[in-house]
Amino acid sequence: MIILLSIIGILAIVVFAYTKQAKFGKAPEGQRLRTIQKSPNFKDGKFQNQHFTLELAEGFNFFDVTYEFLFKEKPRRYPTDSIPSMKTDLFNIPIEKNILVWFGHSSYFMQIDGKRMLIDPVFSGNASPIPNTNKAFKGTERYQVADIPPIDYLFITHDHYDHLDYETIIALKSKVKMVLCGLGVGAHLEYWGYEADKIIEKDWNEQINLEQGFTVYTAPARHFSGRGFDRNNTLWLSFLLQTPSKKIYIGGDSGYDTHFSEIGNKHNHIDLAILDNGQYDIKWKYIHNLPTEVLQATKDLKAQRLFPVHSSKFVMANHAWDEPLVKVTALNQSFQIPLVTPLIGEMVDLDDEKQVFKQWWIGIN
Repeated sequence: MIILLSIIGILAIVVFAYTKQAKFGKAPEGQRLRTIQKSPNFKDGKFQNQHFTLELAEGFNFFDVTYEFLFKEKPRRYPTDSIPSMKTDLFNIPIEKNILVWFGHSSYFMQIDGKRMLIDPVFSGNASPIPNTNKAFKGTERYQVADIPPIDYLFITHDHYDHLDYETIIALKSKVKMVLCGLGVGAHLEYWGYEADKIIEKDWNEQINLEQGFTVYTAPARHFSGRGFDRNNTLWLSFLLQTPSKKIYIGGDSGYDTHFSEIGNKHNHIDLAILDNGQYDIKWKYIHNLPTEVLQATKDLKAQRLFPVHSSKFVMANHAWDEPLVKVTALNQSFQIPLVTPLIGEMVDLDDEKQVFKQWWIGIN
């Protein structure tokens, strides 16, 4: 018993020391924490979803889910083939062109009405704080920070490692004019050297008036946050980006809930909804959309097109790597929503609602 307790104690010390590395970020404190504590969405010491939300659905527990993820055989979670991709020169896209380029998972670049934007960039090749434990699929790492031009607005939807990547954020620092994020996330960014006057932190249901006709509306998502042992001390959110010519919904990570219809009723005629469709499971259905819910959420948002993301780069669930795209495409036969499904690196023309995309995942093992 003494030996066992000693081993447990040593492991606890090692884990605690490991989490003190810079990449784990910094908890909000001082005036930032006082602002958080005044939020109507912060209760009992944590941010709360609009409706009661379990991280694991009823009937499931952490130990069984962990055992299944680590030890049970699950066919085709990883592709054996390389994921097809292409390389677009982002520096030389004419500034008047309205485009989007996807980097896999939930990272993408947008250029709209003369402004360049980057959303949840992850270029380190790993979606975990532990090196080489959640490596990007072969073929998906076509872009690095050096391939990214100066960025007017960097959007961070929440502080999970597959959306807020320490190595990427550090490398981008000199290229970013302004960061938009949820309450508390700025603590990480300041800790990593971003200047406070370059960070805009907001609660849900706020309006950010930027320059030259650009307005951002923050909105709820149904998810959670945290980089270490502390959960929900920073806010997860979604964004409605309104430019002089476009309305784009940046969904981040979310389970299905009433916020989609509330956003749709408030903003009406959204040109493109970008929603997470991947790394889902019935076991955590409250914090990630299932494929049919992605399509229903698009209808709720009254969006003209759907770009399903959060797939094709990292493994965080038990489904086959291509299942999110296969399922959302099949289910869409009933919804008939125009789908945006580009290759990694392919240029999406945001002015062409009839642009056709290949089902590039077909035939890849």
